Amino acid sequence: MPGLGRIQRDVRERGTPYICCPSNGQVLLDMVCEHLNLLEKDYYGLTFCDAESQKNWLDPSKEIKKQMRTSAWDFAFAVKFYPPDPSQLTEDITRYYLCLQLRDDILSGRLPCSFVTHALLGSYTVQAELGDYDHDDHGLDYISDFRFAPNQTRELEERVMELHRNYRGMTPAEAEINFLENAKKLSMYGVDLHHAKDSEGIDIMLGVCANGLLIYRDRLRINRFAWPKILKISYKRSNFYIKIRPGEYEQFESTIGFKLPNHRAAKRLWKVCIEHHTFFRLVSPEPPPKGFLVMGSKFRYSGRTQAQTRQASALIDRPAPHFERSTSKRYLLSRSLDGGWWQDHPIFHHFMCLSCFCIVHSVQVKVGSFGRESATSPLTVTTENVTSATTTQVTKTVKGGYSETRIEKRIIITGDDDVDQHQALAMAIQEAKQQHPDMLVTKAVVVRETDSSSEDKHRTSEVREKGQRH
Repeated sequence: MPGLGRIQRDVRERGTPYICCPSNGQVLLDMVCEHLNLLEKDYYGLTFCDAESQKNWLDPSKEIKKQMRTSAWDFAFAVKFYPPDPSQLTEDITRYYLCLQLRDDILSGRLPCSFVTHALLGSYTVQAELGDYDHDDHGLDYISDFRFAPNQTRELEERVMELHRNYRGMTPAEAEINFLENAKKLSMYGVDLHHAKDSEGIDIMLGVCANGLLIYRDRLRINRFAWPKILKISYKRSNFYIKIRPGEYEQFESTIGFKLPNHRAAKRLWKVCIEHHTFFRLVSPEPPPKGFLVMGSKFRYSGRTQAQTRQASALIDRPAPHFERSTSKRYLLSRSLDGGWWQDHPIFHHFMCLSCFCIVHSVQVKVGSFGRESATSPLTVTTENVTSATTTQVTKTVKGGYSETRIEKRIIITGDDDVDQHQALAMAIQEAKQQHPDMLVTKAVVVRETDSSSEDKHRTSEVREKGQRH
């Protein structure tokens, strides 16, 4: 079943866009949403992992390079603000991407479900992807490759098929609306969890959502603080504080403190709270404080609020965009070309930014072999000052009647003169597209190397392509 965690989804290549080093996060996010044909983009964002493997949201208002000082330039597109009522989203494509995120949340265990809910949501997923049940086309056991739950059973699959056969005439868009209407009722829908300890040193989880701050212990919610009840949110070192409005029979305000793993975790939680409160509760974002005598952080949420994005969505005037729904995440575990094990996850786009400039790439889907054959072909071209060596490796995989071809090209450019990095990458991508017009460029990397003995400068451009044929 698909998800919106690490962005990997097959879409048509529209050319490879570029952004330069000083660009801020909003430029990259806008380019990603344009690539996805997504107008209601304020619910989404880009994430990256820091040196401690902790997920961070890319700040749209800051330069990318200043946020990625010690992190790999590797981003994932994900839902940042889960709409409380998905039916108010204007376009089907926006709801579709939200469905992908929720399916991934369910599979990863972030969104727990009962057996009944797993079966119901799974049946809507099958209807959205396969359409009406047809005995001749589908047979009796037609969903065994689908993934609906972390610990999927045969009993669950049979219940999904039983429900799916009753949905005759339901369109994919209607199936996704029904999926969202049931998913939004789950207690952990849209909850962003953070590890913490309470005043007694007991491990708890702090959850941030559209309605406020939630406290969990042993997976059970033990307290809830709605946004109107919270007067102030702050942090100091690794401590996170909330100031609570006095109750009906209370005279004074109270402050509750929590211990986070470190200072960065406390600040990360504080920023998530600020963003969620602003997005869901305010009509417009507050401007950041100005001047040199401002105490504390100047951070403020800079995007549009939910109220503003709903107003903008009401003005959308275009035909309903046509898009192809990707195949769900299936039981396809296989070995990639570099020897690692990867799982098929063709849902989200995976954008990589390397070296001292930033490139937005199409999907990188690493699916390996179940019956595989490979071929390599070297090619060397020499000009007056530059030598270009190209190695092509073709890998074909076949399983269940599906055939897939992956082509990996490695182009090494060596020369006495400095080689333009952007030009090298553009040439590599252009060559790949010309040679294989029916395939998608899925990854492009430029690496600069210097030989200390001869001070020659090298450029390596690697382009991976993926095409799928039935």
